[in-house]
Amino acid sequence: MPLDAICLGAVAHELNENLCGCRVEKVYQPDREEVILQTRGQGGAKRLLLSIAAGAPRAHLIESARENPAAPPMFCMLLRKHVQGAKIASISQPVLERMMEIELDTTDEMGIPCKKYLVCELMGKHSNLILRDGEGRIIDALRRVDGDISGKRQVLPGLFYRLPPAQDKINPFSISGAGLAAALGTADEEQGIDRFLLNHLLGFSPLLCRELAFRACGEVAKPIGQMSAEEQHRLGAVYDDFCTYVQEKRFRPFLLTKNEDASVFDFSFLPLTQYEHLMSITQMNSFSALLAAFFEKKGKAERMAKRSQDLHKTVVNARDRLARKLAIQQKELEQTHNREQYKRLGDLITANLYQLEKGMNKVKVIDYYDESCPEIEISLDVKMTPQQNAQRYFKLYTKAKTAEEVLSVQIERGRADLDYLESVLAALSEAEGERDLAQLREELTQTGILSSKQTRNKKAQMKPVAAKPFHYRTSDGFDVFAGKNNLQNDILTLRTAFKTDIWFHTQKIHGSHVILVVDGREPTNQAMTEAAMIAAYHSKARTSSMVPVDFTPVRQVKKPAGAKPGMVIYHVYQTAYITPNETQIEKLRVE
Repeated sequence: MPLDAICLGAVAHELNENLCGCRVEKVYQPDREEVILQTRGQGGAKRLLLSIAAGAPRAHLIESARENPAAPPMFCMLLRKHVQGAKIASISQPVLERMMEIELDTTDEMGIPCKKYLVCELMGKHSNLILRDGEGRIIDALRRVDGDISGKRQVLPGLFYRLPPAQDKINPFSISGAGLAAALGTADEEQGIDRFLLNHLLGFSPLLCRELAFRACGEVAKPIGQMSAEEQHRLGAVYDDFCTYVQEKRFRPFLLTKNEDASVFDFSFLPLTQYEHLMSITQMNSFSALLAAFFEKKGKAERMAKRSQDLHKTVVNARDRLARKLAIQQKELEQTHNREQYKRLGDLITANLYQLEKGMNKVKVIDYYDESCPEIEISLDVKMTPQQNAQRYFKLYTKAKTAEEVLSVQIERGRADLDYLESVLAALSEAEGERDLAQLREELTQTGILSSKQTRNKKAQMKPVAAKPFHYRTSDGFDVFAGKNNLQNDILTLRTAFKTDIWFHTQKIHGSHVILVVDGREPTNQAMTEAAMIAAYHSKARTSSMVPVDFTPVRQVKKPAGAKPGMVIYHVYQTAYITPNETQIEKLRVE
């Protein structure tokens, strides 16, 4: 669901209780659309995430630090100048607006105490983060809006800040349930109850409107004309109960997950009944925990997709180009399979030289290679002698034979390269930060997919590469490591792991090299199972069931001379079939 005005009010209330009186220690901007305020107060250090991403605008506390760019963006530098060191006086929400205002006590350039305000407008694609002074003038905004973008409301430094245009809707707390039920008499009878509520009540999301309709009528979109008097009365009672629930601030964070696959589906500030048995409802400890559970994983994937877009495009283009080349080579190889026919025609011409003369364009001869000895016609070049025509067919035979040998080698090499590029695409999906992408760029440069010129500017902007593999610890205490890319796979398997450690990899499926560190102990069945599950999860088959995972001692794994990064061979192994469980695997993760 979108973070509607009422739910945002609950979030703002919780953040105010947690952060009021805290001081802003640091300001970070890990992404173009995200700002993090690191604060410290009586409760210790806390990180407030402010995101204006169009698909997921939100504000909540986060636990872990984000990876930051080497050079902070301009807006981040401006916030550090004006906000760093300021004390949070309050966090509030303008009445039923999808906005949150952070009031800050700070000082100006002369050291005189003053007020500044960080305004978070969380309105879908129109979301913005605006810093204004105590007089209401805009200092700057994360997204500047000039007259070319909007003729109604500009957001530019120096202008006075104005609230977004008001919606032509009713304040839901200014009308009673009885008044709402009476208003149904003048509404379009074909219109659904949920649509009626959405069109008339300020701050209500479609999810909330459907919930009120379901509680009143047992349907989410029942036409108003089909409502009975009892249902209209019940809608008024449900509405009054809801308003009381909100006004008394009895908000509770609820996360909805699908029963079929346990994936997150939605969230709310009240228990939802409209999905009945299709969803599981879990009450979270806080709204920050709720929003993190709903948005963080999806948001992380989207951020990495944006950051890796250039790499992904380069690898996909190289893969597609190679696939087209292989298709052409395969077609040429198939054509060489008829080369024996050329030798046969050359032999037949040689056997019939006595009846041939220069200038003939064709000849009919007996085909002695066929048991029935049919008469066949052979094309000749009129400019050549009979002997030269025979040699022409022998040369075509030799050329086709040589082509088969060369094409076979090229196709085998091309398929290995194609397989490697597929493994790089799989590694891109495993990248968790800029350091992982930097290591992938280094790998692609080493293998010639990227030129050093393409990576020169990237290297100048990045911190030194210090990417680490995934680290897990099994339920019974064994360490498990999984490579994020082919370079890490090589380091793990060929340099880091001991010969007695156990190596895991999905069978004929691209994925990470996974090492179960035995450290002189006998690995338990539990540790082996969980390591195999990790290998299945960090592969292209992570959403599949009964994934085949090969495992063998590290000493059985070899790297052929000249092989691409991550490519190894093994002959002695066993295979386990396992279904990866994301929730279980995340519990084993070591940060």
